[in-house]
Amino acid sequence: MLEGEIRKQKEIEGFLDRIERMGNKIPHPFILFIWLIVIVWIASFICASMGVSVINPVDNKVVTVKSLLSAEGIIYMLKNMIKNFTGFAPLGVVLTMTLGIGLAEHVGFLSALMRETILGASPKVVTFIVMLIGVCGSIASDVAIVIIPAIAATIFTTIGRHPLAGIALGYASTSAGFSANLMIVATDALLSGISTEAIQIVNKNISVTPVDNWYFMFVSTFVLAIVGTLICEKIIEPRLGTYKGNKIIESEKVTPEEKKALKKAGIGALIYVGIILTIILPKNSFLRNPETGSLIPSPFLSSIIPILLILFIIVSYIYGKEIGKIKKGSDIPKYMATSISDMSSYIVLVFVMSQFIAYFNWTNLGYVIAVNGVNKLKSAQFVGIPLFIMFILLTSLINILIGSASAKWALLAPIFIPTFYMLGYNPALTQMLYRIGDSTSNVISPISPYFPIILGLANKYDKKAGVGTILSIMLPYSLIMLGTWILLAILWFILGLPLGPSVPIR
Repeated sequence: MLEGEIRKQKEIEGFLDRIERMGNKIPHPFILFIWLIVIVWIASFICASMGVSVINPVDNKVVTVKSLLSAEGIIYMLKNMIKNFTGFAPLGVVLTMTLGIGLAEHVGFLSALMRETILGASPKVVTFIVMLIGVCGSIASDVAIVIIPAIAATIFTTIGRHPLAGIALGYASTSAGFSANLMIVATDALLSGISTEAIQIVNKNISVTPVDNWYFMFVSTFVLAIVGTLICEKIIEPRLGTYKGNKIIESEKVTPEEKKALKKAGIGALIYVGIILTIILPKNSFLRNPETGSLIPSPFLSSIIPILLILFIIVSYIYGKEIGKIKKGSDIPKYMATSISDMSSYIVLVFVMSQFIAYFNWTNLGYVIAVNGVNKLKSAQFVGIPLFIMFILLTSLINILIGSASAKWALLAPIFIPTFYMLGYNPALTQMLYRIGDSTSNVISPISPYFPIILGLANKYDKKAGVGTILSIMLPYSLIMLGTWILLAILWFILGLPLGPSVPIR
């Protein structure tokens, strides 16, 4: 039996090693998009030379592929390079959110908030609380993936439960549930911007906003928290058994000073939210739709990112001032500058991503692929739920090898958003399906930058824990959360529920 387990462990580790080697052969996303740009150059030249075209199903006009290697194409690339970069929809939104979230992170507000919420939870509901806070942890970007598994391990050890179960729970909540949240976060801004660029390949009048998946992701947060709790308590913990190792208590408890600062920041947040509600509740509010008096759509929703930025600045300033992290006014821009500097690699990547999407759009390659793809899918009657499941599974597989959510979406969106749109589906639906596949396979990807961190954390409690150990406790989360999320998406589709404020499925 022991030899069989060792052989099985080696087979698992060998399989993961092969995946890791495959992943390591994939170039850096910057280089990948350079290659894709070259492919667009060549493909546009060949297709234009062959006179490849399609009939626009809306106005019956002929849409022909244009070559980037023609005089017209070269002039376009040179003339629009800067415009493509600075006009890239997600860039300004993401950097704006980064200013607020980064400030909250650097003054310690987000860390203290997560520690206070989780460490103060009752042992009876600690599993659900860890899962819920972990799923919502994406508001702190990747910080939660590092903090919450460590805190969960400490809590589980303290109350006599297996620390590896806590680590798995924390990792699953923050990574497999990364796309879900109760609030609008930076991921919403990032992906919706790319989606807007993609849908404008076929319709210049449509845009995707950061709130377009909000209803679905809000409900998903609670569904995943419940499912994750059941996986932990019914599958993972019984398999791990009783922990007999040494107790390692490392999580820093929230100090009285931090609690006081959190309380004051919370009061500041409530006052700010109260002011916003006072402004938007009257029917004649200037933040409502001037024609209908509705909040959907309205200047309020279109201004949600600046409103959230101000909220983060308020709570960060109050907390930082109280805790001593902000001693003078110049500390605020200093922390913000640090946050933006952390985004430098993203800004560099945006430069090539924006060129690729713009070139793909200008050449009409995306339109031609979409029309031909739609025709083939219709002829094969491969639409609706089977198509949704296929797209989610495809995204999950790609995610194991390419970790960057923005890079993957910049690659997939220009093809799938126009295709799904021509089949009658809202681009927000395509984005939602992508987010399901993109999140759930994070925890079983050995090329994830956080996989070694989780492995190292597990080794503190179990020296024998290896890659196979992590896979064995994360695979149930990945598969069951994926299946549950797919079922939720199918139910949402069947019921025809809106994905966000005034965002229908079709």
